[in-house]
Amino acid sequence: MEHITLLLAIVVVTALVFDFTNGFHDTANAMATTISTGALKPKTAVAMSAALNLVGAFLSVEVAKTISGGIIDEKGIRTEVIFAALVGAILWNLLTWLLGLPSSSSHALFGGLIGAAVMSAGWGSVNGSTVVTKVLLPAVAAPIVAGVAAMLATKLTYRINRNTDPKATAKGYRAGQIASAGLVSLAHGTNDAQKTMGIITLALVTGGVLHPGANPPLWVIVSAGLAIAMGTYLGGWRIIRTMGKGLTELRPPQGFAAQTGAATVILASSHIGFSLSTTQVCSGSVMGAGLGRKGGVVRWSTASRMAVAWVLTLPAAGLVGAGAEFLTQQGTWGIAAVAILLIAGSGVIWKLSRRQPVDHHNVTSDAIDETPVAEPAGVITTAIAAVTPPPTTGIAAAAADLKATIQSPAPVAPVDPPTPATV
Repeated sequence: MEHITLLLAIVVVTALVFDFTNGFHDTANAMATTISTGALKPKTAVAMSAALNLVGAFLSVEVAKTISGGIIDEKGIRTEVIFAALVGAILWNLLTWLLGLPSSSSHALFGGLIGAAVMSAGWGSVNGSTVVTKVLLPAVAAPIVAGVAAMLATKLTYRINRNTDPKATAKGYRAGQIASAGLVSLAHGTNDAQKTMGIITLALVTGGVLHPGANPPLWVIVSAGLAIAMGTYLGGWRIIRTMGKGLTELRPPQGFAAQTGAATVILASSHIGFSLSTTQVCSGSVMGAGLGRKGGVVRWSTASRMAVAWVLTLPAAGLVGAGAEFLTQQGTWGIAAVAILLIAGSGVIWKLSRRQPVDHHNVTSDAIDETPVAEPAGVITTAIAAVTPPPTTGIAAAAADLKATIQSPAPVAPVDPPTPATV
């Protein structure tokens, strides 16, 4: 019983560490556009987001119940499985943070949980229908829906204000952007903080502390809310930079449209218990807002790297979770080895991140090697340029150059008439 109690304590602490990494990994979801457009200073933005994440953690437990009693079958699952799942999720979160890729913390957790459960009890321990309906389908649909919504909202915003002075409306849009960023933070707390609540509740069920189907206890809700708030305040500056400047250049109207669309999708999914990725939703909204402005450009090279990370998250975290679970099956020394590997891996990633630090001082600066390279002109842009007549000033300059190049002939000296001969 003492071993189970100690193991449960280790799992709870590890789950809160994951919640902490989730906070700084996903700060960009709410505040990247607000920081990049200058609506809020970086430290003010993350402080506001942290407070609202904490409040959002108390608004609902639907997502927590989906995780604690939906994705895997609680019967026959050992507490060690939860520990192994968290190890896979934390290491993937830290790796993608190092690379500045806004991958899904949610899918890292799901992947680690599924991989560890399969290693422990086989594929029958995974509720496939729940995974498809409440994880995979929302993962595909949510960023598309949020992107289309943000694109239409951006087009509508620019159309309504087409005859107004952009400087006159910029202040109002910045205020609206701050409000919508707060709404995204609140929505993030209702969705992502609950995932840790669910995983801790699942660990307590496997350890016999709670009965299957129980709601998260109050102390679990409070601790999960505080952990994600502290991680959010730390600020995942590398991912904020990618979301705010790497995907597209946003103006205040676009930032407002992107965040409003993202918050609507996240809150709706939390209400019905869909544990979707807030990262994918917010990324889709940013790309949609970039496409919604005339002349806006989305850097598809960055978007494609993000998409690859999204696709790899579930299987990569699953493989790490399965490997960790294989070690925990070996007994106490295996559990200790997994803990050591987690600490060592986290330390190595942190050490690598210090080679080129990104923080609130330089998150919006262009003087960083990570600055994305401008996208090459597309087919449509090239075609338009080919048929567009050159500007008048260019023709005048060319004519002047031509005159300067072709010199007029030198004047010919007059020839004196021949002197008549004397006879």
